[in-house]
Amino acid sequence: MAEWIVEARAEGRVEVWTIDGAARRNAISRAMRAELEERIAAAAQRHALRAVVITGAGDAFCAGADLKERTGMSEEEVRSFLLDLRRTFRAIERSPKVFLAAINGPAFGGGTELALACDLRLIAPRARMALTETRLAIIPGGGGTQRLARLAGMAVAKDLILTGRAVGAEEALRLGLVNRVSESDDVTGAAVTLAEEIAAGGPIALAAAKAAIQEGFDLPLDDALELEFRKYEETISTQDRLEGLAAFREKRKPVYRGE
Repeated sequence: MAEWIVEARAEGRVEVWTIDGAARRNAISRAMRAELEERIAAAAQRHALRAVVITGAGDAFCAGADLKERTGMSEEEVRSFLLDLRRTFRAIERSPKVFLAAINGPAFGGGTELALACDLRLIAPRARMALTETRLAIIPGGGGTQRLARLAGMAVAKDLILTGRAVGAEEALRLGLVNRVSESDDVTGAAVTLAEEIAAGGPIALAAAKAAIQEGFDLPLDDALELEFRKYEETISTQDRLEGLAAFREKRKPVYRGE
């Protein structure tokens, strides 16, 4: 049984991936994670696809790990699950496609970690985010301790992780957890609009820009600048670059083909 609902938008340049687990608040089960990893790998090979919006069915984004399933796991199975989850979230970051999280409701524990792994995050006005693991006598194991500190700073990461407290949309924006708060509860619609705006760019350039930012973040500046130059070189000989210049000269919208 499929764990995700996939909808194509913008003539296939954008897809919406919805966690189909409303009854369990879209918690991350082993089957849900495995299918997500498969879809990420397949998306990387999809020439027409530019961006993916991830959201949750019903009124929740993702409640974190499926604790009912977790109670039946051995210690070794828990370790294996965490390593698999870490690999899946890294696959989002390493993907040439742009991933947007449309946080339509509560994003707790692994749900917040999933959102943090995405390139951009939009949140509905009434949604909340939290890393609640310390209240369960564990710690975030899907990258939350590291991604949150890199994204919002060490002080914010310690505040939210050590207390396990939830933050609303406006505080999440102020602290840097999200990029935008949607004007209405239709955060998925807002995310699709943003994804379509992103998809108007050249696909080779989008992948190169994402990689330059992602891979260069922790490098010394000179090494990061060299990485940027190598990624720029990937765009120089493309037909898309010539199309962009021609479209600018002819005052029309460019038609990029990823070539």
